[in-house]
Amino acid sequence: MYTEGWKRFKRAARSSKKLERMVNQSRLKSVRYAPVYQFGIQVPRNVTEAFKLDEQHGNTKWSDAIKLEMQSLMDYHTFKDMGKGVAPDGYKKIKGHVIFAVKHDLRHKARYVAGGHLTDPPIDSVYSGVVSLRSLRLVLLLAELNGLEIMAADVGNAYLEAKTKEKVYIIAGPEFRFLGLEGHTLIIYKALYGLRSSGARWHDRMADTLRDEGFFPSKADPDVWMRENDGVWEYICVYVDDLAAAMKNPKKFYDRLMSDHGFKLKGVGPISYHLGADFGRDPDGTLYYGPQKYIKKMMTIYEDLFGEKPKEYTSPMEKGDHPEVDVTPELDSEGITIYQSLIGCLQWLVTNGRFDVAQAVMVLSRFRAAPREGHLARVKRVFGYARKFPHAVIRVRTGIPDYSDLPTQTHDWMYSVYGPVKEELPPDMPKPLGKPVVTTTYEDANLYHCLMTGRSATGILHIVNQTPIDWFSKRQATVETATYGSEFIAARIATEQIIDLRYTLRMLGAPIQGPAYMFGDNQSVLTNSTLPHSTLSKRHNALSYHRVREAIAAGFIRFHYIAGTDNPADILTKALGFQQFWPLIKPLLFWRGDTATSLPGKGE
Repeated sequence: MYTEGWKRFKRAARSSKKLERMVNQSRLKSVRYAPVYQFGIQVPRNVTEAFKLDEQHGNTKWSDAIKLEMQSLMDYHTFKDMGKGVAPDGYKKIKGHVIFAVKHDLRHKARYVAGGHLTDPPIDSVYSGVVSLRSLRLVLLLAELNGLEIMAADVGNAYLEAKTKEKVYIIAGPEFRFLGLEGHTLIIYKALYGLRSSGARWHDRMADTLRDEGFFPSKADPDVWMRENDGVWEYICVYVDDLAAAMKNPKKFYDRLMSDHGFKLKGVGPISYHLGADFGRDPDGTLYYGPQKYIKKMMTIYEDLFGEKPKEYTSPMEKGDHPEVDVTPELDSEGITIYQSLIGCLQWLVTNGRFDVAQAVMVLSRFRAAPREGHLARVKRVFGYARKFPHAVIRVRTGIPDYSDLPTQTHDWMYSVYGPVKEELPPDMPKPLGKPVVTTTYEDANLYHCLMTGRSATGILHIVNQTPIDWFSKRQATVETATYGSEFIAARIATEQIIDLRYTLRMLGAPIQGPAYMFGDNQSVLTNSTLPHSTLSKRHNALSYHRVREAIAAGFIRFHYIAGTDNPADILTKALGFQQFWPLIKPLLFWRGDTATSLPGKGE
């Protein structure tokens, strides 16, 4: 005798799509209710589970976190208590809930957020930007160059510093029992986390504060604020509630934020951990930063997924590997989720300074929609490489490289098609203050990078003075039939990025010394770019050809040859073995001390 449930299953089984949907929903449900861990500690999904975990572990860590959060909300006068059984006119009822997390120092954290998705989208803009990590790297370099002190701080409950314009209320849940408000109607008065406009309201509040302190936003990055002080520019980088100040006396500035503007700051001190990167100084005083703690977290995630640590490797990919021709079986839906999660971890690793794995991540990210078993094995290899070399860091070296022995380029471009062209300077740039900077760019292309599409790959590494600042690894948008074409495209992209980098430096008030130095390993492209009388034989390369040549004619780029074996941009375009890979990456991410003579290109 069939049960009703069995009959429903048989009916659903007649439709394969419906059965597949039910299986996926069941799997998703199991994922939603499976235990979640951070740094080896189980994280509750709701308040009830938090209380149960405290009872199981014989402590009150999650309860204390909830109490601290709710008391903070009341200290900031986040709500207006209307009592029980009240429905205020003109206000919309929404829900709120607590989310939990474990911080890198194992602190238990609770955050009460509003269900902003239940409100209608506001008419006004709710955009709220954050500082780019490239801008932060530039500010760190300029700070070290000009003898500024770097201090970080975290604005406690930043959003609650601003008032909301939204008219919403909640009915207090069990998390409010510590305040005796469970079941009360609470009108949301401050810009509570989760509301659609809270980010914009906090951004406005912080902007007003910084303007009061004499800062103005840079046009290169509106979340880098700057002001002049005794012959140098001082900076504040804002990433939501995380602040990084580069000033002569940042402690005085932070004290004013607390005393004059009422901010509650946490973690005020020399920068040590900021936006996922660890900061420190070598014995010689050189500032460095890299994602060491983040790599430890990656290894924990890997071990939780696979029950073991990744096998160690000496390079991110096997030499000459082409994942696009992999024919191993496709992963199931669970495998796809795992693959996408691991790729996400690696993408943030690249963003935080580990450009030595950028090429591998660029290649493997292509297969996120339908990865194969072989692709997952390659991602595991990248994790294994990160495990073997977790201490790679970017060192902020301020010395200017000596290019005096490079061959001079004194060609007269006056009678070329470009005429008396000059570099365009921003008419509204701030006056340059402080010590000068010199930019160096290495570019490379890998012809026929993808065997399935025929596309090449571009790799570009930008260095300011002796500090890596930005990197680029991407497949080209067109198919080139010769190395000449793919290399010219890479040179054109590098030229455009150099223009952007020089603009950014100028809008940060940095004096740029001389032209930008660009190095490439294709002699034909170099010759066609630097000689006024060189002609173009392949018309479809005309745009790249003229973009590069005009920049050289204007005098703000000097293009020089470098041997392919010495070109660090190779690591951004090719799957290299350890013997080729290590000499290129070691001076950039692993060497300590002075590297004034280690950068390739001089004397070529």
